Amino acid sequence: MGHGHGKGPGQWCHGKFRGCGYRMTTGREAVLDVLSQANEHLSAEDIYMKIHPVYPAIGLTSIYRTLDILVNIGLIHKFDFGHGRARYELTEGPKGKRHHHHLVCTGCGRVIDYTDFIDEEVALLKKTEEGLSKKYNFRIDNHLIQFYGLCDACNRS
Repeated sequence: MGHGHGKGPGQWCHGKFRGCGYRMTTGREAVLDVLSQANEHLSAEDIYMKIHPVYPAIGLTSIYRTLDILVNIGLIHKFDFGHGRARYELTEGPKGKRHHHHLVCTGCGRVIDYTDFIDEEVALLKKTEEGLSKKYNFRIDNHLIQFYGLCDACNRS
């Protein structure tokens, strides 16, 4: 039983799965494992390429299905940055929320994650969340903010 405990999503994922009435299957575990080790946003094809050598039985279709389930139960985010190919990332890591925003370049499709929030920004977001929670009687667990524009390189050309 020694596999997957030092690295990867480990126990917090399993709990969340059972809480949503899903079993943790090899395929789901493999997808979460790949995403937990990725330091960029991966497409379904990227994930498939990484899983295939280890689990040749898991096809691309079942990876798409798995990703849909993971999105539905809130374990991963799905992004469509506009060039047709959806990309995925974990909503949280083993160390809790991985809070960041995206700067998306509409020119070349580059996505910059930024986490170095300034204090005013954090305060403003807290206020916004509190306001929305009150207004709609809604418990907010997470949010995602994307800014669209041109990166340095596209801006210069």
